[in-house]
Amino acid sequence: MTRALLIVDIQNDYFEGGAYPLPSAENAAAIASNLLTEVRNSGLPVVHVQHIWDAPDAEFMIPGTWGSEINAAVAPLASEPVIVKAYPNAFRETELLELLSTLEANELVVCGMMSNLCVDATVRAAVDLGFDVTVAHDACAAADLAFDGVEVPAESVHAAFMAGLTDYGDVLASADIAAHLGSGDATA
Repeated sequence: MTRALLIVDIQNDYFEGGAYPLPSAENAAAIASNLLTEVRNSGLPVVHVQHIWDAPDAEFMIPGTWGSEINAAVAPLASEPVIVKAYPNAFRETELLELLSTLEANELVVCGMMSNLCVDATVRAAVDLGFDVTVAHDACAAADLAFDGVEVPAESVHAAFMAGLTDYGDVLASADIAAHLGSGDATA
């Protein structure tokens, strides 16, 4: 079983000064950065995902802007592939599935932004495609949301989505995942 780290959309627009800042982006990115270092040190493959919203009405992740760039905390090395996507699900209309097949990866560790959209959609799709998935919950960030007059803070949104993803795979702290990178058992 080969494990790969999939970093989803940790891009500048989600940080202070960006077009759509998330309340816990800085903290999640710092934890993702630590996990990325551990994965690189273990020799496991890393795949970055970058959302580009190429439409006249795009509000953020606009092509060629600072906001669409991958944040420096998790900047890809020249040897690490970057999958560019236009939909929340990183597998939809991209070469991600083929790349993971080439890497012989059948287990994914996923982190990124937003917990309630692209991370959720990508994890669910990965499981549907047969991957074993572990989500690094503390290396993800969510947005504040509202529904039917109810304001839902990002912390509650994140917790609800992580709780839902426990039906799809393991949802663990990054330190626990890093401690077992070489063992092939992220849950140990």
